[in-house]
Amino acid sequence: MNRKDGLEAITEKNLPYDVLVVGGGATGLGCAVDAASRGYRTLLVEQHDFAKGTSSRSTKLVHGGVRYLKQGNISLVLEALKERGLLAQNAPHLVRAQSFIVPAYSWWEGPFYGIGMKVYDAMAGKLGLNPSKMLSKKQTLEHIPTLEPEGLVGGVMYYDGQFDDARLAVNLAQTVVDQGGHVLNYAKVTGLLKSNGLILGAQIEDTETGESYDVPALCVINATGVFSDGLRHMDDPKAPKVIAASQGVHLVLPKEFLPGDSAIMVPHTSDGRVLFAVPWHGYTVVGTTDTPIENISLEPKALEEEIGFILKNAAQYLHRDPTREDVLSVFAGQRPLVKAGDGSNTAALSRDHTIMISESGLLTIAGGKWTTYRKMAEDAIDQASVLAGLDPVPCPTQGLHIHGWTHEGDSTPDDLMALYGSEAKAVKFLGEENPELAVPIHPDLPYPKASVVWAARHEMARSVEDVLARRTRSLLLNAQASIEAADTVAALLAKELCQDDAWAKANAEAFREVAKAYILQ
Repeated sequence: MNRKDGLEAITEKNLPYDVLVVGGGATGLGCAVDAASRGYRTLLVEQHDFAKGTSSRSTKLVHGGVRYLKQGNISLVLEALKERGLLAQNAPHLVRAQSFIVPAYSWWEGPFYGIGMKVYDAMAGKLGLNPSKMLSKKQTLEHIPTLEPEGLVGGVMYYDGQFDDARLAVNLAQTVVDQGGHVLNYAKVTGLLKSNGLILGAQIEDTETGESYDVPALCVINATGVFSDGLRHMDDPKAPKVIAASQGVHLVLPKEFLPGDSAIMVPHTSDGRVLFAVPWHGYTVVGTTDTPIENISLEPKALEEEIGFILKNAAQYLHRDPTREDVLSVFAGQRPLVKAGDGSNTAALSRDHTIMISESGLLTIAGGKWTTYRKMAEDAIDQASVLAGLDPVPCPTQGLHIHGWTHEGDSTPDDLMALYGSEAKAVKFLGEENPELAVPIHPDLPYPKASVVWAARHEMARSVEDVLARRTRSLLLNAQASIEAADTVAALLAKELCQDDAWAKANAEAFREVAKAYILQ
């Protein structure tokens, strides 16, 4: 996968694309994979980088949604549990079973949550992971020795999925290419092509060069997440707003706060959400919040009250109270929830997805979550094929292996090279071929310089931020270390992209400016 091929794709002047997907997050990438795998001529464009927004800022869980079970949304839980199982089969290098423990501090909580988790297990059916079970106080502390022991009665252990969201996004982009489609990052839609009131394609600007291209397409899919209303208004200035965005914040702490393999799930907090403390890539991710927001941004920032909320709630369940000084990184993501009523309580809004088709033929898909991205895409392309008058083709993605798929499962959860799946050996070979590339990009980060070279050559990384935030997860794991690694990464990237020292210096500085917001002051 390289950007040159994507650029050539939008300059072609032959047949129009069957499907033009706008948006390179989970939903858009899923739509492009689905369309390309059905044999439709497919192009995906993204205004920044793949998974730049919401899709790289999740809680890192592939889950059915325990709290949706409590809300009574059985259909959503059933769908999500099925999709969780399919994703674990189709991307085993990125998705693995993760044990969670619900700590019980009252005598009734153990049996209450224990019954709920048995229902959760049963709903997963043949695609279930491991069965849930009740734990004594001693067993609970053996799994999570850092839990607050005072008042602890026991716990319930259950299983859900865990994954690396941005790495999955990159692999989905590669899967689009594998299936004969085209993808292009840093390509912004600046206008819609119309004739007699119907959309016939889009005007696309290559933001690296400023060049603009008219790209014809039989169907245009708006999969831009929190930015969906922007494209809808480009189509129809009078279109009502449908997105009720909410913000979710996560704090990253050292592994010592959760030294075992199990995660903590707190089933109820003051804002109606569950709270997770999850071991991830050798660190501890704690979150999340659900704050209604008005200002939509590519780089959302955590609010002080959100940071305080997480620290306060985490302190109730961890024996050692985490402080601001313990936080290695803080990141915020914005959810594209679809409005219901006044949308004032986003925690209560459904995570179901919604498909809308405008009078001009713009197909918008919004809502949903990472776990159900494949089903969302299937529904969208079913509609798109009818809209575009394409020959009906059954959806093949239930059993479609995602790029990087491998049956080898001998890696540990903290072996980050295993995230490359079938390409891990090729990445490691770069370091064997040139020992300098086997050296870490920073003493406090687990990534070799080879990962930077690989990102530039095969994963369409175009900037220091692309590498440190998404091709590796350095910015999320240790923001300060990533800032210190910026010059090293910039030099490697400049060489691969045939850029000069001035470019490298400017790119590193631009990353440092972004990364400042990930450090608690």
